[in-house]
Amino acid sequence: MTISNERLALFEEMREDELDAAALYRALADASDGRRRDVLNRLAEAEERHARHWERLLREAGVTDFPAPRRTLRTRVLSAMAHRFGADTVLPLVLRMEAGDAAKYRDVAEAGATMSAEEMAHGRAVAALGGGGKGEQIARSEGRHRTTAGGALRAGVFGVNDGLLSNVLLIVGVAGGTSNRNIILLAGLAGLLAGAFSMAAGEWVSVQSQRELYEREISIEREELAEFPEEELEELILIYQAKGLSEDEARALARRIMRRPESALDTLTREELGLAPGDLGSPWVAATSSFASFAVGAFIPVIPYLAGSGAAALVVALVLSAVSLFGVGSAVALLAGRSALRGGVRQIVIAVVVGVVVNMIGRLIGQGVTV
Repeated sequence: MTISNERLALFEEMREDELDAAALYRALADASDGRRRDVLNRLAEAEERHARHWERLLREAGVTDFPAPRRTLRTRVLSAMAHRFGADTVLPLVLRMEAGDAAKYRDVAEAGATMSAEEMAHGRAVAALGGGGKGEQIARSEGRHRTTAGGALRAGVFGVNDGLLSNVLLIVGVAGGTSNRNIILLAGLAGLLAGAFSMAAGEWVSVQSQRELYEREISIEREELAEFPEEELEELILIYQAKGLSEDEARALARRIMRRPESALDTLTREELGLAPGDLGSPWVAATSSFASFAVGAFIPVIPYLAGSGAAALVVALVLSAVSLFGVGSAVALLAGRSALRGGVRQIVIAVVVGVVVNMIGRLIGQGVTV
């Protein structure tokens, strides 16, 4: 089979990249000790194994000359930083590099079915060594952090905020152009329905797309587990070593997990991909809650126009909206661990500034429109 020069150049580039990454891991290992050194050396071995894969493809295509690879400037700089300041200063950068490498392999058919997954697992191992994921780990271990709790409450609060702010601005804008109660009421109800359905549809598409992506990743992991069990076992051992287990402990634990296919799939999905198979969100629940929260917020400025009209209804709508916006702003601030008073006042100030602009635009448009 003839391989184009362009493809051969790609293989050579891949080989050099693998050897460059291996050299970086070796340098990081030299700047480390204990289990971290062992894990980094094993990561280097994995990169060297990948390099041999590309070299084999090149040999099959007739290439026999393999000059000694030159270290890139990035690798030389990171290696120097690791020796001077310690591996911790470099690991976060290496984590980003691994993420990029995983994506790169997906576009190259000759990379095989496992290279991309292995690079993702390498990223997990680096993160476990201290190169990433610290924020999430801290948030989970300390109750005062809110990043992993209250997701539904947070979504509900922001949904109410979006509906309230968008509809009160719509009503203020229309009221600037006309004093006709029926037109303002129609605009408010139309804004409520259009916004709520739009939010629900967008949320459904977003969650469904994410769910399909996760299901595809899980399916790929299932196929890799069936076709390449030994490679998956080695990656799991590497991850557990990075988390602090000795090689013997990590190997024993990984072997126990791999004896049960479903348990192995669940563990590999969590450890390599960061996904929880049982926690995939429902697009219908997300769409329904998004619709309801937006509608609740959007209905508040409409209420006065159900019973009144004119300036009085507009003033009441503004007062109700201001009180509600202050409450929503305070809730958002509390969820973020900030001052509730400051958050509420900031929300009102933003709404007032935007409301004045929208009302002025409405007045300008209304002067040229016959109602």
